[in-house]
Amino acid sequence: MDDSQILSTFQDPAPRPPAAARALVFDACHVGVVLRAVLFVEAVLAVGALFGAASPQAWLLRLAWLSGGALPATLAWLVAGCLLKKPLARLAPLGQQVAGVLFGAVAGLYACLMVALADPVGAPPWLASASAGALLAAALVAALVLRARGRAPAETAARLAELQARIRPHFLFNTLNSAIALVREDPARAEAILEDLGDLFRHALADRSGPATLAEEVELARRYLDIEQVRFGARLAVEWSLDPEAGEARVPPLLLQPLVENAVVHGVEPSPEGAQVRISTQRRGRTVVLKVTNTLPAGPGAAGHGVAQANVRERLRLLHDVEAQFQAGLRDGVYQVRIEVPA
Repeated sequence: MDDSQILSTFQDPAPRPPAAARALVFDACHVGVVLRAVLFVEAVLAVGALFGAASPQAWLLRLAWLSGGALPATLAWLVAGCLLKKPLARLAPLGQQVAGVLFGAVAGLYACLMVALADPVGAPPWLASASAGALLAAALVAALVLRARGRAPAETAARLAELQARIRPHFLFNTLNSAIALVREDPARAEAILEDLGDLFRHALADRSGPATLAEEVELARRYLDIEQVRFGARLAVEWSLDPEAGEARVPPLLLQPLVENAVVHGVEPSPEGAQVRISTQRRGRTVVLKVTNTLPAGPGAAGHGVAQANVRERLRLLHDVEAQFQAGLRDGVYQVRIEVPA
């Protein structure tokens, strides 16, 4: 490999997303958003139903009557926002917020129509219903905007923490020393190590704002383990069990590599006999399960600070909200990290 090829791996940053793919602040395509929106509307209705309710029974009947119109309208608002996700993303942030409020006004009219059909007595309060729908939608959109604003600095801090973890000096020096030792003995293998190292740096330094696929993360973890395999030899036993149908699942960039690195640092490095690292993926219906396990040496080991796991857990929450699950623990000398994401 000549110098230009080596340098090229550091000079090809990931392309920036086009303007049409910018972040959507009015994003209703999440189970957590749907759940919170429904609970919020129900809470407002419950308080509103207290006015004029002479008894608990009257309050309950009034709440059921109002919910019969408001809940379908709320779900219609959420469905409209989800179906129009791509067109809305082309608008400026203020345009997205205005669209969300207008959808809320229309949803309020729809709720009024549903109530009027159920109880045609009296003139339907069209203006009041549209205003109430717009106000509730404005509150929900404001919450989504604050969530999006809070996500940006969290992702930036997460990426900086990843850079510090990925480009550790001793890992870099060990990799370069391994490549140097192989230059004369096995030039092809030395070249492969440098290519893997270049890919790791390129992914760590790339300015990626969107999610990656699980297949991409698996490939990056393979390159990392190939580098460490040269260093540890037979002490590092790697087992892969991959489901091809799980590869398209969306995950935060650099999700798997820090977990695999933890397995190497805490399982292989401190053990003279080495350790076994196992990575498995499996699609189960609409869920993808990712597991990273490693054996640990006997006796007390050096406890980690949990920074990498906390980082991964937070980024999973930001991307998938309540649809993502993260569990980690030690059992019978085997440490396991288990992640669930939508398929």
